[in-house]
Amino acid sequence: MAAYNLTLLTDLYELTMMQGYFKSQSKETVVFDVFYRTNPSGSGYAITCGLEQVIDYVKGLSFSYEDIDYLRSLNIFENDFLDYLAGFHFSGDIYAIPEGTVVFPREPLLKVIAPIMEAQLVETAILNIINHQSLIATKASRVSYAAGGGVMEFGLRRAQGPDAGTYGARAAVIGGCTGTSNVLTGAMFGVPVQGTHAHSWVMSFPDEYTAFKTYANMYPDACILLVDTYDTLKQGVPNAIRVFQEMKEEGVKSKLFGIRLDSGDLAYLSKKARKMLDDAGFPDAIIAASSDLDEYLIDSLRTQGAQITSWGVGTNLITSADCPAFGGVYKLAAVKKEGEEEFTAKIKISENPVKITNPGNKTIFRIYDKATGKIRADLICLAGETYDEEKDLKIFDPEATWKKLTLKAGTYTLRELLVPVFLNGQCVYDSPATMDIKKYCEGELATLWDETRRLVNPQEVYVDLSKPLYDLKQELLNAREEE
Repeated sequence: MAAYNLTLLTDLYELTMMQGYFKSQSKETVVFDVFYRTNPSGSGYAITCGLEQVIDYVKGLSFSYEDIDYLRSLNIFENDFLDYLAGFHFSGDIYAIPEGTVVFPREPLLKVIAPIMEAQLVETAILNIINHQSLIATKASRVSYAAGGGVMEFGLRRAQGPDAGTYGARAAVIGGCTGTSNVLTGAMFGVPVQGTHAHSWVMSFPDEYTAFKTYANMYPDACILLVDTYDTLKQGVPNAIRVFQEMKEEGVKSKLFGIRLDSGDLAYLSKKARKMLDDAGFPDAIIAASSDLDEYLIDSLRTQGAQITSWGVGTNLITSADCPAFGGVYKLAAVKKEGEEEFTAKIKISENPVKITNPGNKTIFRIYDKATGKIRADLICLAGETYDEEKDLKIFDPEATWKKLTLKAGTYTLRELLVPVFLNGQCVYDSPATMDIKKYCEGELATLWDETRRLVNPQEVYVDLSKPLYDLKQELLNAREEE
């Protein structure tokens, strides 16, 4: 969306480290993993999103004359390094899990294999893009699940800036929303744009009926009337019914008509409004609701028997208000020195066990139950490992290693999740249209067991390590203990 080039969308220390690598003539090729440690919002899963924007960012990586002049003005970069930046382009490989895929903690969502200076530069922007869009896509999937569908994204005016509002709306549609109020998102990504009218529309007319009638005359095929400006049940709904009756008498057959509630006790008001509409002969009239909704309130309203057809969700969705950060990280996993054929695995060790990384150049296999198509587990393994679906597969919990499972041959299927996106600096991946990603995401969510999708205390999906990767990790941990 932004007209400005994103090359300088980086933390200063990425550039200072790059200069350090440059001055020391470091020529290593490295592997960096993007992953997260905890599912957002207490969810049992996340949805990866933002790859299309990562691709655009990497394609556009180049330092302009103005960029170089600015960096020179900081008086911390030497001229030979700035000369290198002037001719910079990305020459490495990137592998990623496709957008809209259901993912779980600790597995690489994206992998960068590149000369160390190039891999270092792209860290901040990749995390910025993937973290934000994955967060909103995940939140949208939870809200849509609670609502049973029919969620409209209405959050632009509350988003943290235009980029967050626009790309966040894209992510929300991928995650499950039917459309967005954001017209720019609709224009950029070909997603449905939706909306009704504001209270100011009603207040600008001499009376509520005239406001409704005027709106219905202008938009007969999308006539959703906001009924809570003055008195919802005594004025708003009766005036809406009057307009619908007049449309019917005039032979106007609306494709979409109904009311919207934006305040008050939504459960009570929707049930009363439903009866009034039905008694007036309009059982097909929809009842839309907004008003600071999130997945928990929607779930509660449905439990109370609220008669709401569609939901407009704004602030709590576009900001992921209960969990404002996704927590993705970018960690070095392997190094290959110039002239060497093989990568040397690297591991980050921490007193906090969850922060100990999985070493080496890795890939991920998803294991599905063949009979149901549901996910049994994910298996992180070293790149190059192969598995045969016609043989038994033994997996184990990498933390509680006594928890083991043998999947019998013919009872499971495998799918490798990481796909090539850039090879030797050239993009080899065609991003699907946003609505195609949304459809793909619907299929992905259908592979989750109901127990994993529940809003509270969901069942964890196992993310296991292969035996070779587990052994490598233990070897590196033990080597550190001996030093």
